[in-house]
Amino acid sequence: MTVVNVSKSKVDYFKKYGRHLNELLLKLDDQSLLAMCQIFLKARLSNNTIYFAGNGGSAATAAHFAQDLAEVGRKVNKKGFRSLSLTENTSQITAISNDYGYEYVFSIVLQEIFNKEDVLVVISASGNSPNVVLAAEKAKALGGTTVALVGFEGGKLAKICDHVVHIQTPKGEYGPVEDVHMIIDHMVTSFLIEHLKSETVA
Repeated sequence: MTVVNVSKSKVDYFKKYGRHLNELLLKLDDQSLLAMCQIFLKARLSNNTIYFAGNGGSAATAAHFAQDLAEVGRKVNKKGFRSLSLTENTSQITAISNDYGYEYVFSIVLQEIFNKEDVLVVISASGNSPNVVLAAEKAKALGGTTVALVGFEGGKLAKICDHVVHIQTPKGEYGPVEDVHMIIDHMVTSFLIEHLKSETVA
């Protein structure tokens, strides 16, 4: 195996990146995380669905978050959460993109399946992707609650969504924002597991 020499100063980059993530996590607004958990718990009690949407890396986070949330109730043998990612149906996404435009891939679907008091979680580093902005607007118009996980300056989503979790970073810092959004998934779902354990009713 050929060994490529890399200077120690370059190797230090990894620790620098880790420290930066830690700083972003420490700056998280605990109340915004608690508010998101309360929204999810309210949806659980009323049997409403929590939908997730995003693009690229955020689409993967949306799918991961929806699955983790769906597992919460099963892990403690109690009533669970109804959750669904809008990023998983390739045929649907490509059909809508082809026939109407990519900006409508989520909002058209929500028009058909979203019920009053359902929840939509939109995940976007910039907060400005047209399809998630339109989705948030559609969910609000249909009487739902919107939650935004955003980065940079927050973008349009930070202005229109009911609840916002904002990772404040320089514009274009996609990696750390997406990393923290993924960690928030695990923070929130593990919190909800512990919360359900303490409930006196199933």
